[in-house]
Amino acid sequence: MKYRKTVYQALATVSQFGINMLVPIFLCSFLGIFLDRKLGTSYCMVFLFFVGALAGFRNVFLLAKRIYSNSEERTAYGGKGRKDKEDK
Repeated sequence: MKYRKTVYQALATVSQFGINMLVPIFLCSFLGIFLDRKLGTSYCMVFLFFVGALAGFRNVFLLAKRIYSNSEERTAYGGKGRKDKEDK
């Protein structure tokens, strides 16, 4: 049963990485397409695509940092995490 839990947690984490990367890219790209059509320009979409990519990379970095710090905490406190630290 423990194996299934870790597999589902890994799938959820991978899904979060994908969503955190793709959503800002799509939103900024669609905003850029809208602005290009409204303003009659041809560079807003490209610029906002890169802004979305940077935002996505930032989101993924923060998520990875949070996951890494939580895993370090668990190993430092015998696999029990922060809650047990506060209880002692």
